[in-house]
Amino acid sequence: MLTRRFGNWLGFVACALALGVAFYAQYVLELQPCHLCIFQRVTIAAMGVAFLLAALHSRGRLRGAIYAFFIGIAGLATLATSGRHVWMQLQPPGSIPSCGADLDFMLELFPLTEVILKVFKAGGECAKVDFTLLGLSIPAWVFAFALVVTAGGVWVNLRTRD
Repeated sequence: MLTRRFGNWLGFVACALALGVAFYAQYVLELQPCHLCIFQRVTIAAMGVAFLLAALHSRGRLRGAIYAFFIGIAGLATLATSGRHVWMQLQPPGSIPSCGADLDFMLELFPLTEVILKVFKAGGECAKVDFTLLGLSIPAWVFAFALVVTAGGVWVNLRTRD
């Protein structure tokens, strides 16, 4: 039977590999990430941190439930971000306004909460599909990844033994 610790290590490794693939796509394949891609990386990294902490500290039922909650929150954030990104890519060309300013520039001008809201509302480059694998865009793969890893992480922390 799968132990909680081993399941959390698997989740951590899966998140690390997903981030590795993202950096490979950026630096080797030269696919430039949009604002939503960056947010997806942040939420996957947060999920990876939650898995790592759970692998190191999740002894007992209460700790398992706490880490299941944190993994679930990070996973839901990844699902929301990648789901929004997929939705934007499915819109007719020209119906999504241009992203506008660079993310670094916006962070200098606006508070973080306003930048997050602007990124979710805008997205010209976010609507562009630069790469597909088996007919799915990168955000669609991120959505599928987040769905499986989040469900597995919540399940392993609520249902299995230490």
